[in-house]
Amino acid sequence: MSGPRPRLAVFKFASCDGCQLSLLDCEDELLALGERLDIVHFLEATSRVSDGPYDIALVEGSITTPDDLTRIQEVRRASKFLVTIGACATAGGIQALRNFADHASFLAAVYASPQYIHSLATSTAIADHVRVDFELRGCPINKTQLLEVIRALLGDRRPTTPSHSVCLDCKRRGTVCIIVAHGAPCLGPVTQSGCGAICPAYDRGCYGCFGPCVQPNLASLSAQQIRNGASIAEAVQGLRLFNVNAPEFRQESDRLANLAADLPAPEPRQRP
Repeated sequence: MSGPRPRLAVFKFASCDGCQLSLLDCEDELLALGERLDIVHFLEATSRVSDGPYDIALVEGSITTPDDLTRIQEVRRASKFLVTIGACATAGGIQALRNFADHASFLAAVYASPQYIHSLATSTAIADHVRVDFELRGCPINKTQLLEVIRALLGDRRPTTPSHSVCLDCKRRGTVCIIVAHGAPCLGPVTQSGCGAICPAYDRGCYGCFGPCVQPNLASLSAQQIRNGASIAEAVQGLRLFNVNAPEFRQESDRLANLAADLPAPEPRQRP
């Protein structure tokens, strides 16, 4: 990008703000970028607000209300490059668990006067509603990857972010595979790299925070988990976390849920 300093805007939809905090955590790097960028809209950091057009828009959060539907269209029209950041923006987030339940019953359980609440029955990714130029996964995002995306856009090139699975990072760290060694449930084989394989390094299975990797074999992993002693319900629950609405995770969890529904109900246990 040549000429005047490019204008950067950061927008929030339904989310916890964690991915915006990852941008603030860049600290020294952010100050350096500030010499190349004009940050004109970032309510997490400053009350300064400028109208578009924007050269780069970073969007956190999912679409969960009718107002969101209108606002994301406005952001898209005002932005040259629109980058979604985090699991909420790229896959609907953990709030997409509502997609598998009764929306009206949720409202009635939470709000004293649900008739005044205007929300959608689903939580969906930004790309389900507008054209997205690049998706940056994670819950939260990796700040090094975020800096790479911004620098790439400033340099008029395609960002380079990893697409391999967490398993490769475990190998690089020298972490013993907890699936092989302990039979523990772990989404590492089907999850995109980005966290540095933190959880397996502490003997905890991967929770799929960065969403599905390239060509994940979900059915094979589910079968392995069940052979290791997990129930079908536990396998479904493992997939319905931060990236529950990512297509690959959603399809496999739906398949398992339908399989469980077709099985006969377990007989009640006899008292001794």
